[in-house]
Amino acid sequence: MPETNSEKAKYPMSALNLYEADFHAWTQEQAMLLRNQQWSQIDLPNLVEEIESLGKQQRQELRNRLSVLLGHLLKWQYQSQHRSRSWLATLRIQRREVSRLLKENPSLKSYLDDALKAGYENGRDLAMAETDLPAQTFPLDCPYTLVEILDDRFYPGEPSELAGE
Repeated sequence: MPETNSEKAKYPMSALNLYEADFHAWTQEQAMLLRNQQWSQIDLPNLVEEIESLGKQQRQELRNRLSVLLGHLLKWQYQSQHRSRSWLATLRIQRREVSRLLKENPSLKSYLDDALKAGYENGRDLAMAETDLPAQTFPLDCPYTLVEILDDRFYPGEPSELAGE
């Protein structure tokens, strides 16, 4: 969002230019200003924008991890002849990372239904692209519960000898 002239007048020109020219240096400067309680020198509009974007990034990470996890669960179920240690590792890593993300950001739990819906749509597309199976192979709605999705003992379809490792 572009700053208005009145906002530009409130903040030192160097902070505004630094934000555009060297984001890392701008973050360091803002942290120092906050630590030293130099409130009048803080680039408030950009700082607010960056804090808001951090929350959005956490939601995006949850959607992305669920997409990969759900895509691999679908591949595991519908292309069992191609199960591999790589797929197993992906399932384990994504489950672990989703659990960590939710533990570190408990407020994301209120977003889980939306994230699961978006994650399944993307995961279904991933499974279709990586298996070359027809679209109708994969259910339109997620066939797994959240408990199953996050359960490190849940492997849909016939269990593989890899699942018990």
